Amino acid sequence: MNAEELREATAALCDSVERFCKSEIAPHVSAWDAAGEFPRKLYQRAAGLGLLGLGYPEELGGTSAPYALRMPVWRTLCRHGASGGVQASLFSHNIALPLVVALGSDAVKREVIPPVLAGEQIAALGITEPGGGSDVAALKTTARREGDEYVIDGEKIFITSGMRADWFTLAVRTDPDNKGAGGISLIVVTGDAAGLSRTRLDKMGWLSSDTAHLRFDGVRVPARYLLGREGAGFKAIMGNFNGERLGLAAGAIGFAEACFDEALAWARQRTAFGQPLTQHQVIRHKLVDVRQRICASGAWLDAVAARADAGDMGPDWVAEVCTLKNQATQTMQFCADAGVQILGGMGYMRGTVCERIYREVKVVTIGGGTEEIMKELAAKQWGF
Repeated sequence: MNAEELREATAALCDSVERFCKSEIAPHVSAWDAAGEFPRKLYQRAAGLGLLGLGYPEELGGTSAPYALRMPVWRTLCRHGASGGVQASLFSHNIALPLVVALGSDAVKREVIPPVLAGEQIAALGITEPGGGSDVAALKTTARREGDEYVIDGEKIFITSGMRADWFTLAVRTDPDNKGAGGISLIVVTGDAAGLSRTRLDKMGWLSSDTAHLRFDGVRVPARYLLGREGAGFKAIMGNFNGERLGLAAGAIGFAEACFDEALAWARQRTAFGQPLTQHQVIRHKLVDVRQRICASGAWLDAVAARADAGDMGPDWVAEVCTLKNQATQTMQFCADAGVQILGGMGYMRGTVCERIYREVKVVTIGGGTEEIMKELAAKQWGF
C-alpha cells in the first residue's frame, strides 16, 4: 500500500482498537487486577478484531502488516486499555510465535500458530531462569536426545502467561559440553506435557497477568518440535529480543499517553484555590513536560519503525532499538510520576490509571533487557 493508504488503514484500525479497549478492557481492569486474571474469552474477542494475528503470515491465520501500522496499533491498545497486565498476557504470543514462524517446520507451524492467532490457545516464551536472565548463554535447562524425543530438565521463571499457556517456546541447552551460546537450542513444549509443573508468582504490578515459575522434570517432547537446528538458538533469541523491545517501547509510550489523558482530565475539572488546576502555571508546565517527552519518544519510535520496514536493521538499528526502549520506558516513568503528582491523593488510590501504571513501570525497565544491558548492547553495536 502507498503512504496515503497506510495512513487511512492505520487511522481506521486504531479507531476500532480504541473502541474495543474502551468497551472490552478499560471498564474491567480493576476487577481483573483484583481477580489476578482476565477472562480467556478476551483472546477470542481480540482475535475477532484481527489483533492477535497482526504481522503474521496469512496462510497461518494472520494479517501481513508493516511496523508502521503495528506500532500505532500497539500504542493505542496500551493508551486506551491502560493495563500492562492485560496487554502482557493477551499478547504473550508476540514473543513466543515469531521464533516458530522463523524456524519451525511447516507441520509445527500449522499445529501451533493458527489456534493461537484465533484466540483458542495461548503461547508463552520461556527463557529466564532462577539463576539468571540477561545472560542467556549461561542458561542451565537441558534437553537431551533420546531416540525420537528430547527429555527436558530444568526451571524457568517470570514467565508471562505461564499458568495458562498451551504452548511454550523454550530455550534449552542441547550440548552439555558447550557451556556458552553454541549449546543453546529452541524447542516447543505443550502445556499439558507430563512432568511440567507451574507455580503462580505474585507481583508489584501487572496483577491481571499470570506469571509463573515452571519446572521441567523429565518432560518428553517429540524431536519434531525442535525449532531450527541444534545449537543455533542463541542467535535467534537475540534477534527475537529486537521485536520484543520495539513493542515494549511502543507500549511504554501508549501508557505514558494514558497517564497524560487522565492527568489532563483531572486538572481541568479539579479546583484548588477557586480555580481549575490548569489555571495554575505549575500544573500547566507539568503537563507540557509530559507531552514533550511523549512527542519526542513517539517520533523516535516512528523513525525506528520506518527503518525496520525499509529493511535497514543492521547493528546501528539494533543500538537504536535498545536506546529507544530506555527512552520510552523513562518517558513512561516520568509521565506516571507526574500523573500521580497532579492527581494528588487520588493518584495514590487503586482504580486510577496513573496509580496502576506507576506500579507497572518498573517491569518494562527490566523485562526484555534491563536499562543497563540495553546501554551495554548499544555501546557494543555502535563500536564504543
